[in-house]
Amino acid sequence: MITAGIDVGSSSIKIAVMKEGELIYHHSEKLRRREPLKVITQAYSLTLKELDLKEEEIKYVATTGEAETVEFRTGHFYTMTTHARGGLFLNPEARAVVDVGALHARAVQIDERAKVLNYRMTSQCASGSGQFLENISRYLGISIEEIGSISLTSKKPEPCSSICAVLAETDAINMVSRGIKTPDIVKGIHLSIAGRLIKLLRASRAKGVVILTGGLSQDIGLVAALIELAGIDELKSGDRTYEFKTHPLGAFAGAIGAALWGAFRYEKVYRKIVA
Repeated sequence: MITAGIDVGSSSIKIAVMKEGELIYHHSEKLRRREPLKVITQAYSLTLKELDLKEEEIKYVATTGEAETVEFRTGHFYTMTTHARGGLFLNPEARAVVDVGALHARAVQIDERAKVLNYRMTSQCASGSGQFLENISRYLGISIEEIGSISLTSKKPEPCSSICAVLAETDAINMVSRGIKTPDIVKGIHLSIAGRLIKLLRASRAKGVVILTGGLSQDIGLVAALIELAGIDELKSGDRTYEFKTHPLGAFAGAIGAALWGAFRYEKVYRKIVA
């Protein structure tokens, strides 16, 4: 049985195709202000072509994120449930998922079956998200791909305390005018984002192995900041609360989870109807 998951975010779409519980294909496409439905349709057509499959061979097309208007979908799943299932697929030991997308971030406490036990999400402010970091990197004249490694070279990170993305960007501009070095600015911002993510984890009552998903899951500077702040918490409490893990396919967790939930729903509902 083959199923597909389509995760539509504010800046990109991700497609994952699963066959009998195994990932056989994944593809991402930046939106770049293009019409989302057109990009989705083209990307899905490319997926079928690459796999040499006909539409009817995909038993269930599951969407998640901002994809409820996709006409050829079979069903739609909530983002927190797809990232929970996808995160567990990427790391079976995970008992929490931190999804850091372009506009929002969420912490989800899960069990060994990927059932959502609790969750917390950022407000509409984008200061804890990928879009905020992308805006800052653009202002500093560095690419989003190199921002993590630059952050790791910081010797004296400059605190960024603003909770509003707009005010935080103003802070960054002021730092530049004061002669603060780029690595110290970036590390300060990473620590600021990491602090918000750890607050979400605390609020969701999550503990143990935490898998990072979403667009910022591969940002080594952010991962280092999370580990650093978690270490400070450990020194204060004497208890190891979080163990952060990443995966090369972390950005595809939502699409993978959607495809897996699609397979589950097909087995439980659609196959019985056909039979």
